[in-house]
Amino acid sequence: MTASNVADTTATISCTVPVVNLSDAEAAAWRAWCAPIVVVDYHKGNLSSVIQGLSHAGAVEVSSSDDVDAIRGAAGVVLPGVGSFYDAIDFMAQSGEAAAVADAIAAGVPFLGICLGQQLLFERGDEGVPADAPCVSEAELADAYGSGLTPGTVFEAEGKRWVRGLGILKGSCVRLDGSRLKVPHVGWDQVHPTAVGASCPLIEGFPEGANMYFTHSYALDDDVDPAVVAARTHYTRSFASIVACGNVFGCQFHPEKSSGRGLDILRNFVRTVRARAGADDVDQDALAAAQAKIEAAADAAPVAVCGASGSAAPGEVRA
Repeated sequence: MTASNVADTTATISCTVPVVNLSDAEAAAWRAWCAPIVVVDYHKGNLSSVIQGLSHAGAVEVSSSDDVDAIRGAAGVVLPGVGSFYDAIDFMAQSGEAAAVADAIAAGVPFLGICLGQQLLFERGDEGVPADAPCVSEAELADAYGSGLTPGTVFEAEGKRWVRGLGILKGSCVRLDGSRLKVPHVGWDQVHPTAVGASCPLIEGFPEGANMYFTHSYALDDDVDPAVVAARTHYTRSFASIVACGNVFGCQFHPEKSSGRGLDILRNFVRTVRARAGADDVDQDALAAAQAKIEAAADAAPVAVCGASGSAAPGEVRA
């Protein structure tokens, strides 16, 4: 396609796909509505169910990525639950993903950790730590939680080997006790919101005792600060099944596999991401106009979207 001259209120663009020309107001409204969400790919499994769940929850632009710049630049970040604590944090530390996630959180980007993704938010875990991995001795530690160590560092404390997590929240992740009930904990179980959960935007409208889908052998320990525990589940012991602190959220269950209630949680997260991106304050007429233009063009093929200033709205809109 050859670029052509257009009116001042539209953009000039040259590309190989159909073009939707938006005014700057329309492009700004569309950017805020898109609010791109990145699902962190740490090469441990298929992330399609999380991506599909977010799409069904209304996310316009959601993708998986291991690119640290994409993670830092996202409007929302999701860390899914795949693999073991050690394997996941070791890869994230070596690839730079751990630092990118920490930077995004520090910048105020809404973050959702799912299953293992929730666990990795905390200071330490003992799942899958190799017996022969280089290890910091207890005598060298500032405290038993590895404060000051980088994510992925193995250390000894309280008679066992731990690996340092992201350290965004305080506390540990340990194995559930299987002496009374079967571990792993697999299937539907009740989630009980706490007083903290009453004001948590992630579980707005969430009923007491709703059943969600779990599949895990490890969970947060009793040393987690009650001030961040938005809900608990009782299986072998009482553990934090939802955490919330500012722009940081986590859930031990899988919302993408938890039917309608899980979809509600993902909708609440998408709504939180959009709110921070400014979608609540956009010109609704401009947004409606942009949506109408894009939907009309997307019936036939992917479209490139560009504003009057020449800066593209996020990504491509696919039919």
